Amino acid sequence: MNPIVQKSGLSVVGLLVAGGCALGPAVAAQAAPAPTASTSSSQTQRSAERVLGIDYQAQPNFYYCGPAATRIALSAQGKALSQDEVAKLLGTTEAGTASALDTTRVLNELTGGKYRTTEIRDSVARPDQVEQLRRDVLAAVDAGRPVVANIKGTTVDTDGNPHSYEGGHYLTLVGYRDGGDSIRVADPADPTLGEYWMSLPKVANWIAERGYSS
Repeated sequence: MNPIVQKSGLSVVGLLVAGGCALGPAVAAQAAPAPTASTSSSQTQRSAERVLGIDYQAQPNFYYCGPAATRIALSAQGKALSQDEVAKLLGTTEAGTASALDTTRVLNELTGGKYRTTEIRDSVARPDQVEQLRRDVLAAVDAGRPVVANIKGTTVDTDGNPHSYEGGHYLTLVGYRDGGDSIRVADPADPTLGEYWMSLPKVANWIAERGYSS
């Protein structure tokens, strides 16, 4: 994997490219306000758990994870594009989709410019980076925008199922529960499960050395 040194005029040393995706099992968003004594029960529930409705499609080949994950995010926002159409916009090749900068660019082109790219440059996410991801996911999902994450490595979901993408992968974060302690993942490479829950720190560490569009 090679770092992107410059893209679209932005210096982003450290944001790694995805490469191929294995088939297998910018406006800053604002965090959702913490409930107060005067917060209604319905508002408290929204801040505790929310899952967006999506049109899930599995990726059809090993390198379409970027288009598939981006298309899932677009489907929640009423945008009906094919994976081929999204792939063309992303510049996806058999080497994959270059970086989260591209998913952010295409999401903004098609949905009005609310997405931004955030890096987690460290090899393991720091506590402040984990909390930033929480704020970004809650704000984006509460606004009806799934998050597209560029991840790599192996981790385990809340049901104990392993998910391994050592060569890199894109997936979509479509919801949260327990105030963001758990994140709902829509995984285009795993149609057997399709969606699963994963703890927030594990998602952040999956993104480590890469980035996400929120």
